[in-house]
Amino acid sequence: MGRLVHFEIHVDDMERAKKFYGEVFGWTFEDWSEYAGTPYFGATTGDASELGINGALMQRRGASPESGQAMNGYACTMGVEDYDSTEAIILKLGGKLALPKYALPGMAWQGYYLDTEGNIFGIHQPDKHAK
Repeated sequence: MGRLVHFEIHVDDMERAKKFYGEVFGWTFEDWSEYAGTPYFGATTGDASELGINGALMQRRGASPESGQAMNGYACTMGVEDYDSTEAIILKLGGKLALPKYALPGMAWQGYYLDTEGNIFGIHQPDKHAK
């Protein structure tokens, strides 16, 4: 099987990205730069007993995505307990709205944002009453 086991988020400013993801989602980071040969910080995204995967922030090696450009890669979506309060933190910490909150009827609330590095990511709050 080709199950997803790790992700990498390319960043321009490592400290800014660590602050953003650490404060919005509570992620913690470990410096793996020595192994990678480039600035690279492993990201622990939650308790190992919970559903999900861990990943990393890595130094971007090319141009940032252009504003308004169509999506040309993978979008990671994070599960959250409270959509609205998470959105408020994202915006407070410099994230930008990409696609406003919408209902997945009978399932969840979903929306997309740009992080401080220009990458698109989603947030998802399960809610069987969403409509």
